Amino acid sequence: MITEVVVALVLGLVIYILLVKRRQEVLKTEDSWWGVGEPPETAEDDSIRPFTVETSSEEIEDLYRRMDHTRSFPSLEDSHFNYGFNSKYLQKVVSYWRNEFEWKKQVEKLNRYPHFKTKIEGIDVHYVHVRPRNLPEGTNSVPLLMVHGWPGSFYEFYGILPLLTEPENPDDIMFEVICPSIPGYGFSEAPHKKGFDSVCAARVFHKLMKRLGFTQFYAHGGDWGWLITTNMAQLEPKTVKGLHINFAPPSKPGLPMIMSLLLGRRFPKLFGFNEHDLKRLFPVMQKMMVESLMETGYMHIQATKPDTAGRGLNDSPVGLAAYILEKFSTWTDPEFRNLEDGGLERNFSLDDLLTNVMIYWTTGSIISSMRFYKENFGKGLNQKHAQIPVYVPTGFASFPNELMHTPKLWVKQKYRKLRSYTPMARGGHFAAMQEPQLMAEDIQNFIKKIEKRKKK
Repeated sequence: MITEVVVALVLGLVIYILLVKRRQEVLKTEDSWWGVGEPPETAEDDSIRPFTVETSSEEIEDLYRRMDHTRSFPSLEDSHFNYGFNSKYLQKVVSYWRNEFEWKKQVEKLNRYPHFKTKIEGIDVHYVHVRPRNLPEGTNSVPLLMVHGWPGSFYEFYGILPLLTEPENPDDIMFEVICPSIPGYGFSEAPHKKGFDSVCAARVFHKLMKRLGFTQFYAHGGDWGWLITTNMAQLEPKTVKGLHINFAPPSKPGLPMIMSLLLGRRFPKLFGFNEHDLKRLFPVMQKMMVESLMETGYMHIQATKPDTAGRGLNDSPVGLAAYILEKFSTWTDPEFRNLEDGGLERNFSLDDLLTNVMIYWTTGSIISSMRFYKENFGKGLNQKHAQIPVYVPTGFASFPNELMHTPKLWVKQKYRKLRSYTPMARGGHFAAMQEPQLMAEDIQNFIKKIEKRKKK
């Protein structure tokens, strides 16, 4: 009996030491240079330059010429979106793009908010910086970094920006929002060297926020933005005051996840599973394997040979639109695969969708954006950041049609200070663009908890 007690105490002590050690562990990184050639001997130019999105008649004429020479190919009968973007509906989208879509008007919309560029680690980093216009005297705005993913852009946040910076409710927080473009996406310069992954992006964005004068700030991300902001919290947990995410695939299959998959269907209350959890998770093989294979073909291409497939997309605006917009269909609701129009216009306007496509087209950034998969997955799934928990206060918005459902138990395995887990009423992968009001409310409620302000 005494021996068993001693063994238990020793094991308990070992576990405690390991937990304390892990808790104190932070992600390490080193500065690098992503510009052309070798870094200069003089200090890097750290100036912040205003930037304006521009277009030209020549740019539009070239786009039209390429669209006019595209070769169509018929879809199979009754295939809808199950084989990819339906050809019949694609013709409608291209016709609208060619004859009705006004890019110059959308450029004016993009320029409603102030844009800037600054050079960090050898490359130009683009960002939108929106401050509250009517900040009450004696109050301070709260800085919030918002990071997009693929195949999105900073434009995903245009619908939520006024809700966060000019809220109608006087009890709401007024945010000062910074929306950067991930290097290699949109108006941010692409890295010129191999190896630029999520940790590098996190380091660059920390430098950006410091350059803007922020010693502490909140961060929000979905898709790649989830991983970049998570890495930011791991790099400097005292700088990131709180982390809000709407995507959190498990970084590793820990014991709680394995046990919940084995026993969760039979004993759901034991793992805190609700009806939606059960619906999304079981049966395991069908939900997690078959669905994953159906929707991750793009990822295998981009994680291995992005430049090959990307070259065709960089030459063909119609091919680019089909490749990008197909994700806005099935990633918003998997049932949209069974619709001839992919359900695209049920949640988004063609103007907004094509504006996002045009950001990729006019900047020629599709190949460099695809390389981000190669840089991250090429280093293996067992990277250091995957092993380190996050101890920054975290809020998670669980949208019902997200690509991968992550129950609360799984989120807590990685994010140890989970302060809120909100089952959202509707929405999919591009939640900030699809449901800006719901997202804004959840961000408000989460950060009010951290700031200890009154919730709605």
